[in-house]
Amino acid sequence: MAVKAKKHLGQHFLTDKTAAAKIVNALQSKGRFDTVLEVGPGMGVLSDLLLKNEEYSTWLIDIDKESVEYLKDKYPSLGDRLILGDFLSLDFAALFPGPIAIIGNFPYNISSQILFKILEQRHQVVEMVGMFQKEVAQRCIAQPGTKEYGILSVFLQAFYHLEYLFTVKAGSFNPPPKVLSGVIRLERNSVERLDCDEKLFWQVVKAGFNQRRKTLRNSLSSLINKDKMIDSELLNLRAERLSVADFVTLTNMIASAR
Repeated sequence: MAVKAKKHLGQHFLTDKTAAAKIVNALQSKGRFDTVLEVGPGMGVLSDLLLKNEEYSTWLIDIDKESVEYLKDKYPSLGDRLILGDFLSLDFAALFPGPIAIIGNFPYNISSQILFKILEQRHQVVEMVGMFQKEVAQRCIAQPGTKEYGILSVFLQAFYHLEYLFTVKAGSFNPPPKVLSGVIRLERNSVERLDCDEKLFWQVVKAGFNQRRKTLRNSLSSLINKDKMIDSELLNLRAERLSVADFVTLTNMIASAR
C-alpha cells in the first residue's frame, strides 16, 4: 500500500531511482561519522539504499504517522531507529553520542528551518546531502556580489564547505512539484568558533540583509554606537558585497566601538 503525499507537509515523493542513488552516493563518509539520519523518508526510496550500506547506522525520522507505519512494515528490523517525530525539535545529543550525517529529500515549506537546525547542531552534524527547491539550494552556495547571496549563504559558509551537486526535474517526483529541485552537500569545515562575538555576528548579518538595498552604515545604524565613529570602507558597501571574513571583521569593529 502506498503512502499518500500530503500537501500540508510539503511532501513530494522521489520516484527516480537513479537520482536517489546519486544522492546516497554523494555521502562522503571518510570515517567522519558512523550514523546517518534520513529526514522525511516517505516510502523509503533513499532508505532502501542507505540500509544496504554497513559503513554506518541508518536512522529515519518522519512527522507523517502514515509514512512511519508504512516504513515499520517495510523495515521491521529498524526498531527504535525509526522515529515518529519532528526533526526541528529533535534532541540530537540524547540520541546520537557522536558525529552524524543528515540526508533527505526535504519538505520545501521548511527548508530554511531545516538548515538553521543543522547550523544549531553543527558540532555534531559533520555532513549533509539534501534536496531542496533549486532556488534555495542556489541561495545556500551563492557567492558575494550575487543577488542570491544572503543570510543563509553567510551562516552556512561560515561553518561548512558547500557544493551544488545536480538538478532534479519535477517529473522525478510524485506528485511533481511546480519547481526544479537542487541537491547540495555541506561538509563541516575546521571553524569551531568564529573569531568574533557570534551573537553579534548573527545580528549584523541579519540586519544587513534585512535592508539589503541600503549601505551597511544605514542598515546597521541600530547596532552602531552613534558616539563613536567606525572608519571602515565596509560600511559603505551593501551586505551582499561582504564575505564571511568581512562580516567577522565588521562585527569586531562594531564590538570594539561599543
